[in-house]
Parts: sequence; C-alpha cells; structure tokens
Amino acid sequence: MRPLSILPVLLFSAGSALAQQTPIVHDGEYEFLRAQFGKVWDTQDAEIDARLAEIRSANDGQPPNFLYILIDDVSFGQMGDRKMNYVMGIETPQINQLATEGLSLMRMYTEPSCTPTRTAMLTGRHPVRAGVEEVKVALVGEGLPASEVTLAEILKEVGYNTAHIGKWHQGDIEQSYPHNQGFDWAAFPLHQQVQLSLMTTEAMRANNMLGYTPEGQNNQFLLDERFKPFGLVAGVEGSTGGPASEIDMSAGEVWTQAKYEDMNLRYQQQALEQLERVAAEDAPFFLQYWPLYPLNFVYPDQALSRNGGFHADKLQLLDGWIGDLLVKLDQTGEADNTIVILMADNGLMYHYEGTSGLNQLIYRGGKTQHLEGGVRTDAFIRWPNVIEPNSAAGDIFHVSDIFTTMARIAGATDHIPRDRVIDGIDQTALLLNGEGNGRRDYVYVYEGPVLRSVVKQEFKMHLPAPGQPGAAAPTYNIYRDPREEHPLVGYSLWAGASFQDMVKRHQKMIAKYPHSEIGKGLPYDGIDNLRPETELTREVFMSWQ
Repeated sequence: MRPLSILPVLLFSAGSALAQQTPIVHDGEYEFLRAQFGKVWDTQDAEIDARLAEIRSANDGQPPNFLYILIDDVSFGQMGDRKMNYVMGIETPQINQLATEGLSLMRMYTEPSCTPTRTAMLTGRHPVRAGVEEVKVALVGEGLPASEVTLAEILKEVGYNTAHIGKWHQGDIEQSYPHNQGFDWAAFPLHQQVQLSLMTTEAMRANNMLGYTPEGQNNQFLLDERFKPFGLVAGVEGSTGGPASEIDMSAGEVWTQAKYEDMNLRYQQQALEQLERVAAEDAPFFLQYWPLYPLNFVYPDQALSRNGGFHADKLQLLDGWIGDLLVKLDQTGEADNTIVILMADNGLMYHYEGTSGLNQLIYRGGKTQHLEGGVRTDAFIRWPNVIEPNSAAGDIFHVSDIFTTMARIAGATDHIPRDRVIDGIDQTALLLNGEGNGRRDYVYVYEGPVLRSVVKQEFKMHLPAPGQPGAAAPTYNIYRDPREEHPLVGYSLWAGASFQDMVKRHQKMIAKYPHSEIGKGLPYDGIDNLRPETELTREVFMSWQ
C-alpha cells in the first residue's frame, strides 16, 4: 500500500459537490432519459459516493489506478472466449482469464474506425464534435485540437501520473501529440499501420499493398515523384513540456517489416517498464497501452496459431504479451487497486478478410462501417474486490463512457468541461452494481461526419435517404437479425417517428453547441530531429497549402 494521501479524497468530495451544482452538458437523449429516471439515479449516486469512499479508505485513501489496453481492429467474439478460440483457431488464454476475473461488456459500441474511437475515449465526445471525422494516412497538418480536454488532462488535475505507449493516431501536429494532451511521457508512431506495416516491400510481395513500392512495376511513364508518400516520421518519444524525438530511423533509411516488428517489441518492453515506474511512485497512475499488433500484413516464417492468418497470428502473440503485462502488474503489488480495461477499437479490417485469419463472425461488417460488425467489440473490465468476477452485462456501453466513468471513479468529475456536450455517460453504477444498472439505452453511429444509424434498446434504424420518410427507413431488431440483413416494415412503421425524434433531439444540441474545428498546424512541428527527407516532404506539402 502507498502512504496515506488525503488530497484525492478532498478533491473527490469537492468534485462531487461541484458536479451537482453545475451539471455536465449531455446530449438530448440522455436528458430525455434523465427526466424519467433522475430521482432514482440521484439516490443511487449518493450510495455510489459512499461506496467509492469506502474503496479509497481500504486503499490508504488512494483512488484506483487505471491500465487501459486498446487493441486494433478485432471484432466481437474474436478474443476472450474459449469456445470462439476453437472456432477461429486462435488461442487467447490470457485475455480469456482476464474476462473471467471481471465484467464482460456484451454491448460495447465504438466508432467505426480507429482515430474516431480513440478521440471518443480521450474526450468523452463523439469525434465529429471535435472536428475529427476520419482516419488519415500521410501528412495532413491536422489533429486533435488543444481546445479538447482529454481524460489524461483531467486525471492530471487530481494527481495522477500518466503515460502512453503505442498507437496514437490523433494527428501530425504538435498540439495533438499525447505528451501535449495530458500524458507525462509518451512513445508513439506519428501515423498508423498503413505506413508501418503496409507501405513496405514485404507487404507488396505478400500482395497486400499494391502500387506503392517501385519494385512492383517499372514506372516507365512516371512524372510526379511526390505522388506517393515519402519521408514520413515513424516512431517518436516525448515528455510533457518538451519536444519529441524520432527513434530508430537514420537519414536515408528505408522502413521495413523488420523495423515494424522491432517497434512492436519496443512498445511492449516500454509498457512493462512504464508500469513498473508509475507503480513505484506515490501517486495513482493512468497507463495507456495501445498495441500496433495484431495489424500486420506479412506472414511469419512459422505461424504460432492453428489459424495462421497474418492478423490472427499476431493476435495470439499479443495475448501472451498482455499476460506478461498483467503478471508485471501483480509483481508491483498494485493489482488490487488497479482497474484494467481491455477492448478493441472497432471491427475487423474486412478488406483482408480470409487471408488475415479474421472474419465477421456474428455481426455483419467491419472497420469504417456503421453496421454492428464495425462498432461492436469485446470489452472486459477487471476491478478486484469491486466488480464481481466472471460477470457480464447486456447494458449498452459506448466507448465515450470510459471518459466520464473513469473521471467519476478518480474524483475528477469537476474537471470535465461544462461548455460543450459530453456524450460519455457515467456508468459507475453499472460497474459497482452489475447488469441492469446502465444509464444508456441508445447510441448514435457516425461514419465520418454523417450520422448513419441510431440504436435504441434492441432496435436499430439506418437513417433514410434524404427526402425519404422515417417509416420507410430500414429498421432491425438486433437480437433477431444481428447481421442487419432483413429490415421489417413492422418495426419501422411504429419506430420511425420515435427514431426521428431521437435524431431531432440530437440535432438540437448540435445547434446549441456547434462542432469544433479540427486542430491545424505545421506537420511534424515539435520534433527536434527530422531527417532531411522528412524536411523535404514537409516542404513539398506546405508548398501548396
């Protein structure tokens, strides 16, 4: 146990009082629910405050630590379940064990792709509200704006140590780097796995990346030598208040699959090192580990799994790495006061379905799509002596809820901004009291800037085309039709008006609190050791801006 610290307790109490005085601005649908259940929730919240105080008291006055692991492009059912291990030929025993030690969220909704999901988790807001609409690959001069308040920033306000390792993908401008968004220290790639694992000669030879590498064709009539991305920054490291530095790349060096694999090994080792470091300090910690694996597009020399697909095999490898991280957490002595959350950011990269070893399973669709297969993922939360082991909840949970829930548990609710819509709902009651205590029964699902579908209870409406009435919109019962293949007019005739009302409530709040603009700036600013080829690619990019 750490030495007694009363500061977080005082901040927690003050935060609770202030939150009651100045409510968080939520979307219209939440307020519609609160009008029906507010008195019950208020009574429950008083009990939750008392329970959280008891938990702190049992841990020498310290709030819980957070270890948040976010895995890329893994659909619902592809990890954490022994039966599905046999279906897919992928062993995930460590994730399975974590699932049995905590709560499985059976209706976790994310955004359809990686950048938006990560923005939603970090800010508690639908990414479109922050101007973040899509995944970017090369230079864009854009990113998460400094005006957004991240979970790391509000946890810092109540004394948490914060660290980020692995994928970030929130922009290539200085204000959007993690060490400028609330993390004390960060190791991360500037871009994502399209650059790191697909834009390589090895991926071309595996027939997974076409037309990028010069070895693939003779380029006889090539004129524009700047059409294909070049000179991109790979991985950097940085600390709060300082510049970032590129790691493991020399001038003129070509990025390869071997360097990608080395990067993954380095991030795993740094996750272990950072966990040991923050656990030894006299403050609660928030450690965020976002692995690059299982995204990988080259077959190994020898497969680990029965499946053998280039994503599936790395998922099995990653399972072992996660097990190592949890063992390290046990060794620090902090496991009993650490909330571990493990989930995926969106569905599989269906574009490589089959050869990757992953497939759509129960829900249709995948990455970039508003279908259930794009936005339903596995999610597991372990909180020893608080969350009932081997439990499950069918309550709807959205990734933005992590922001608000972790803030409540940490005693940082008063630092959540009150000048903007916060989509994340405080789901602490669900964690403490179990299934049936969730506070949302809806989700708005965007594809980029476009609202594509609305979920309410077990029903889901795909938004009608412009000019089409709601009664004609495709509407599904997700329990009966999980693949969203058979819209029935028997649903839409009665539900169309109610869904349209939900959309109107949502639009009214957007009109009252308009979306922010994405951050803009000079690409790669704040990196102190740019290679000459990187300076050139930035110069070319800026020449037409």
